[in-house]
Amino acid sequence: MTPPIRRVTVYCASSRNLDRVYVEAAARLGVALARAKLVLVYGGGSVGLMGAVAESVHRGGGRVHGVITEKLVAMELARQTCDELDVVSTMRLRKQRMEELADAFITLPGGVGTYEELFEMLVARQFRDHDKPLLVVNVNDYFRPLLDMLQRGVDEGFIQPATRDLLTFVTAPEEAVERLMG
Repeated sequence: MTPPIRRVTVYCASSRNLDRVYVEAAARLGVALARAKLVLVYGGGSVGLMGAVAESVHRGGGRVHGVITEKLVAMELARQTCDELDVVSTMRLRKQRMEELADAFITLPGGVGTYEELFEMLVARQFRDHDKPLLVVNVNDYFRPLLDMLQRGVDEGFIQPATRDLLTFVTAPEEAVERLMG
């Protein structure tokens, strides 16, 4: 029997000056998480999609648990209104803590750090280190190249179809939360 999902780690961009479509999707995800009474676990940042999803959860009356490094705190990038904020020494410890806290993972668009987090959880799931759901919100078809790359990996024999199928792609943030609540 699968334990209930209570805490969702969200991986996403901390970049500023992103197209509004991505910021709005992050805010919509926050609303959906708060409505579902799911705790947001995220990188603890105050900017980019990270800041948008956290602010939206907070405004919706939901709980926000940030995990951030000392270096990012020193750069004044920590979101001070988190219900809980774990400050760790390294990015590796940050990822580990976010994984430990999560019952599921949702990935929004982001850069290399977001991809690294997603793939680390995919590999861990492939090797049965966890059995937590992995959802990817394909906002504005951002992840189309990733979908194509994964399919090419399958077609060329580098990736097993079962591994690719461990990722669930959706187009709307609300759909990701609905799938988790299933």
